[in-house]
Amino acid sequence: MTTTEQPPRLPFTRGNALEIAPDYEALRRQAPVSRVLTPAGDPAWLITSYEEAKEVFRDRRFGRSHPAPEQASRISYAAVQDGPSGDFESEEREHKRMRRMLAPAFSAPRMRALGDRIAELTDRCLDDLQAARDADPGAPVDLTDFLAFPLPVLVICELLGVPYEDREKFRGLSERIARMDGGEDAQAAMTEFKAYMTELAEAKRADPRPDVISDMVAVQADDPTFTDDDLARMGAGLLFAGHETTSTRIAMGTLFLLTDTARRDRFAADPEGQVAQTVEEILRLTATSGTGLLRYAHEDVEIAGTRIARGDAVLISSDAANRDAAVFADPDEFDPDRTPNVHLAFGTGAHVCIGANLARTELRTVFPKLFRRFPGLRLAVGIDDIPVRTNRVAGGVDRVPVEW
Repeated sequence: MTTTEQPPRLPFTRGNALEIAPDYEALRRQAPVSRVLTPAGDPAWLITSYEEAKEVFRDRRFGRSHPAPEQASRISYAAVQDGPSGDFESEEREHKRMRRMLAPAFSAPRMRALGDRIAELTDRCLDDLQAARDADPGAPVDLTDFLAFPLPVLVICELLGVPYEDREKFRGLSERIARMDGGEDAQAAMTEFKAYMTELAEAKRADPRPDVISDMVAVQADDPTFTDDDLARMGAGLLFAGHETTSTRIAMGTLFLLTDTARRDRFAADPEGQVAQTVEEILRLTATSGTGLLRYAHEDVEIAGTRIARGDAVLISSDAANRDAAVFADPDEFDPDRTPNVHLAFGTGAHVCIGANLARTELRTVFPKLFRRFPGLRLAVGIDDIPVRTNRVAGGVDRVPVEW
């Protein structure tokens, strides 16, 4: 009798919110490129080593589009990162247009100019955190409700020109489009999300403001190939990514600092002096996705001796690459003195995350302010009692209960 062993299926199970699944290291020991099944059950290649992840990120023979989309491996039943996106023939041209349009708004100088405003918004969130505790002294307060979620939302709303009072609407839509088992509901939520952005763009056409959505509307006026659907999808993507990933990193960074009292005290003693390196270590260690970043091979490619055929799906696990012992000594240890710390949290190459400067500015603001204000902050439950969101594209945790 002949048996055929099935490749392992994503997402892998991990011990707690601060760990990644041991399966990644086990696969990397065998080969840097492994055959896996996606959460949807389709075949894909998984990249688990740092050097190969960097190579694929930088290789223009990989993209988000597919030469025959109807034949592409499906990743999940979410409405983002679920399968191919964009047009195979025009992907590179559209990507360059997107970078030209958005890069000025997310540049390092613009983020530095935004720093004082982010500091004001952070203070407002911390006031709300204190008020929640004062309203019910002795009870834990969920840091996600008063800081990790609202701060990135406030910032991205101001940058894009989205009304903050709509936050619960797009919070709900974001949760629905990112559920990997969402199916029809995830697609319906994406349709609602795009309709919301289309309505907002129409308002900006009538009354343009100094914000990113108004910039996109202005570009569209001069470029008829940039369709209403393109604008709506891009706007929804910016709003989703602009708050979801940073929210996760604020929550996870707080967990990293609070699960070791000595680590917390060391940071609280000199937050401004330590924040830059501490944030980089938070970025390196935070596991944000159970699948990795999606690419499709646009031609036959050989990576580390493995032939990847044209059209094959490739999942780049930055979570695994950032814990590759070949690059990072004691890779699972939180070490704010680590140098160099050239992690891949934002990818690298032409497709490096356009929001990286914004995320770093927010994280470098929020942690010093949080621990200046609450130096004795502590977790109200054990790390094993904080459930991990395993069915969400951006990962993360549902709550971070704290007390002081």
